[in-house]
Amino acid sequence: MSETNELQPTPEVEAAEVQGTPAPQAETQADMSKQQEEAAVEQETAAEEPVAEDTTVEETAVEDTATEEPAATAHPLYETKEQVVNRLQQIQEENNGGDKNELDLLKQVFYKLHRATQMAARNAFIEQGGKPEDWRAEIDGAEENFKAIMAAIRQRRAEMAEEVEKQKADNLQRKLAIIERIKEMATSPEEANAHFDEFKKLQAEWRELGAVPAEKATETWKNYQLYVEQFYDLLKLNSEAREYDFKKNLTAKEHLIELAEKLADEEDVIAAFNKLQGLHAEYKEIGPVAKELRDSVWERFKAASTVINKRHQEHFEAIKAREEENLQKKTALCERVEDIKVDDIKSYNEWEEKTKEIIGLQAEWKTIGFASHKQNTIIFERFRAACDRFFTAKAEFYRTIKDEQNENLEQKRRLVEEAEALKDSTEWRKTSDKLIELQKQWKSIGAVPRKYSEQLWKRFTTACDTFFEAKNAATADQRAEEKENLEAKKSIIEQLKALAENTADATIDKVRELQAQWNEVGHVPFREKDRLYKEYRTVADELYKQFGASQVRRRLEGFQKSVRQAVAKGESTLTRERERLLRIFESRKAEIQTYENNLNFLNAKSKSGNSLVAEMNRKVEKLREELDLLSSKIKTIEAEMRAPKAEEKEEEEGK
Repeated sequence: MSETNELQPTPEVEAAEVQGTPAPQAETQADMSKQQEEAAVEQETAAEEPVAEDTTVEETAVEDTATEEPAATAHPLYETKEQVVNRLQQIQEENNGGDKNELDLLKQVFYKLHRATQMAARNAFIEQGGKPEDWRAEIDGAEENFKAIMAAIRQRRAEMAEEVEKQKADNLQRKLAIIERIKEMATSPEEANAHFDEFKKLQAEWRELGAVPAEKATETWKNYQLYVEQFYDLLKLNSEAREYDFKKNLTAKEHLIELAEKLADEEDVIAAFNKLQGLHAEYKEIGPVAKELRDSVWERFKAASTVINKRHQEHFEAIKAREEENLQKKTALCERVEDIKVDDIKSYNEWEEKTKEIIGLQAEWKTIGFASHKQNTIIFERFRAACDRFFTAKAEFYRTIKDEQNENLEQKRRLVEEAEALKDSTEWRKTSDKLIELQKQWKSIGAVPRKYSEQLWKRFTTACDTFFEAKNAATADQRAEEKENLEAKKSIIEQLKALAENTADATIDKVRELQAQWNEVGHVPFREKDRLYKEYRTVADELYKQFGASQVRRRLEGFQKSVRQAVAKGESTLTRERERLLRIFESRKAEIQTYENNLNFLNAKSKSGNSLVAEMNRKVEKLREELDLLSSKIKTIEAEMRAPKAEEKEEEEGK
């Protein structure tokens, strides 16, 4: 030992210098503070990363016909639940626990598809008249499989986590032993020099050891740094070895800094943030650099870290902003559904229009992304409750209509039975009045279920026709007058034909005057009635077509335009619209038949005309015009339904 009490390098130290091994050096208290600051910054950086807890697979409430999913695809990689389950099966077979972000994505996509499937089933149930509260989801084998595989993966992840924690505990014990050994070696300068090689081996072992439990990490690292610094303080190595060690540490730290700076160009913000944590872990294991460079090196590394941390924070703030925007959009959709006043809807057409609107809102809902985890379930339940309220009210309306139709069915059955009981009667006047009264009652009764309508109508008209044909046969004395009426009506038809051939002389007033004369003429022979009226109707229709073609054409063109627009938008409502028009067509046809029967039954002998007969004829004319327009609309829809779709045309042209 020299007089200055400075330790001389041991042979082992000198050998290490020759082989290029950096010699340890003493650190000041300021150096230790700097390293503690680095550890604190690293802790703060790591704390910024949000940690998603591993949640269990829970059954998710099924959306109404509006759901979160779209009808569009849940994810570009997974279009079906089977694809999601297959990927989950692959992860299970790999037996490495999988990536948590991917597992969260798979669970989110699976239940989005699962909700969409059950939502469609639920909507179909409600559309068929079922109550929302009565609907029960069928057992989904794919979901059961998904849950089983996910549970197995969670079990594997738990086992791996347990293994990691055990390894961390083992690492902690070994690191504590290393700290204790360095502490023992740092008791005197002589021992420090003698144990330099062992000290370097302990440092290498420390670097090779993995992480320790988080709650012990900072304390353990600080104690390690403290006793390492104390050990260096006891060493009095020559400046050349000290500078060599500083230089090597500087090179290593600058390399890490360059890597950190390049992370600013990383497109994946999350990946860049995770890589930065690894760089911080490496940085803290590297020894000190020259004192005059320590601040600048650390500031450069901290600046590069700040860029990544800021991008990471902005990334999650952007996600939060999108979730808030999605929440506002979904809230607006909820309000639109809630604003629909179901008590004010009184007809089939109104219900169908509002149903289309609701389905459109549900489709729009599916195009909107998720709200925040806290709000997403709440806003979905609100939307589903509003849709349920609408469809429950609709189902109740249809149930009420069904009850009314069943009641109408019973009333018309009674009328049919009465008419059939009277069809063989010979009390002509009394029975005629009674049958006319039954026909009036029939007209006043509303619709019946469609499958019974035609059958009942045929029975009713057959009974009436049977009686009146018998009556006509028994009242032959009226036939002379009927023949006169026949000639009068033929004359009117000839005059109408003349007007139709000479359109220059034809006016609407002349046509109406001839029609008024027609209405004033009494009955014609029964066997001539239909043929004569058809001839009259044909020429009258031709004239009215000339007078009113433009108006009818405008109405029909407007309807055709709306049909083409519906087809262009891909709306699948043509079949329902056709059925609706057919029902109206049959209803108007039945009304015309009733009026024509009544006209034959009424006494129209008065030369001054019968106001009731004239009014009934005007109604018949109007109904026939409406019948023609309905027929044109039905043909328009049928033509569009037969026309090939655009995709089919392109395929045919390609062939």
